[in-house]
Amino acid sequence: MMRGILIATALMLAAPAMAEIDGHGPDAWRVTGVASDDTLNMRMGPGTDYLVIDRLPPDARGLRLVTCVPLLIQPYYSALTDAQRAALPQRWCLMQSADLAQAGWVAQRFLTEDGGEAVQRGADAGSTVAAPEATGDALIDGAQSLVQRLYTAFAAAQGQADNPFAPANAANYFFADLVPALSGHGADLLYDAQDFQGSVTRIIPDPEQPMFRGMISVQAEFTNFGLRKRAVFRLRADTDQPGAPLRILAVEHDEWSFPP
Repeated sequence: MMRGILIATALMLAAPAMAEIDGHGPDAWRVTGVASDDTLNMRMGPGTDYLVIDRLPPDARGLRLVTCVPLLIQPYYSALTDAQRAALPQRWCLMQSADLAQAGWVAQRFLTEDGGEAVQRGADAGSTVAAPEATGDALIDGAQSLVQRLYTAFAAAQGQADNPFAPANAANYFFADLVPALSGHGADLLYDAQDFQGSVTRIIPDPEQPMFRGMISVQAEFTNFGLRKRAVFRLRADTDQPGAPLRILAVEHDEWSFPP
């Protein structure tokens, strides 16, 4: 671990040059898309295979960017085809805190310019969400569409204002009485992990029992770091909201569920 920290420190000495080469003009960055009672992992290297060596608070600001991988100089990125862009791995950035006391690699999708726009979000391969196929049943199609919108909104969120798990937005997707319990959740409910690199490959109704006594079951199949996984969403009409819209009342993964 000490060797990794020393390597990171050596890289920081070259920060201005690297930042300029990589095309990142802003002087400061902040954390985004992390729940208020959660933290952002800082790792020894660019990927989840590396150890977590520190953590940033969800409201960390004034962060310094050393460099990001893969290197995406704007002329090179613009010259890529859509297929080449889609095949790019998730970006990781070597960051240091404003007081220089912390350093480590973090997933780029959790960074945004401090007071500016998100860091090259279009280059983030983790935002791919497959569109569900229509079944002809209005309720089931509506449930599939809601799950897709949840994944899409989370992938595109640049802060709490458009984070679907934020208290102001969560009732658009979840039962109203679940909103307080969603604090601290986000990527874990969607991907069973904080870190994500992959795509949502299919959103489909439960093949065996898509609807039972008014409850609709929708499966979201996805890959994360090459592993195929699945989340199951249970939906029904939320009579506590005006118009009783379809909302998510539970999310299930292989070994756990929300609510517990």
